[in-house]
Amino acid sequence: MSLKINELCVNCDVCEPVCPNQAITQGADIYVIDPARCTQCVGHFDEPQCVVVCPVECIDPDPAYPESEPQLLAKLLRLQSAAHPDPAGDAPAVAPAASAGSDNAAPT
Repeated sequence: MSLKINELCVNCDVCEPVCPNQAITQGADIYVIDPARCTQCVGHFDEPQCVVVCPVECIDPDPAYPESEPQLLAKLLRLQSAAHPDPAGDAPAVAPAASAGSDNAAPT
């Protein structure tokens, strides 16, 4: 489930930079978490980094957005796909290395 920053937030600025999904932004009065981007750091870390660094324990699960770990991982994959679309649609993420005997090998 997404996380939510409650009214105990003191705007200390430590949570925003540790969010791997850029889900945390400065709101009108306190920081806010975008539930469409929050994955509780699933796929990045073992625990939500905002919770780890928060000095006042003001970050709670948001019951309005119940999600299982597989759902959070699927959300992460959607976010990553949107951030880095593959123009070919099926190209490998990393080009295969040229073998020493191929025409593509670097000159020696």
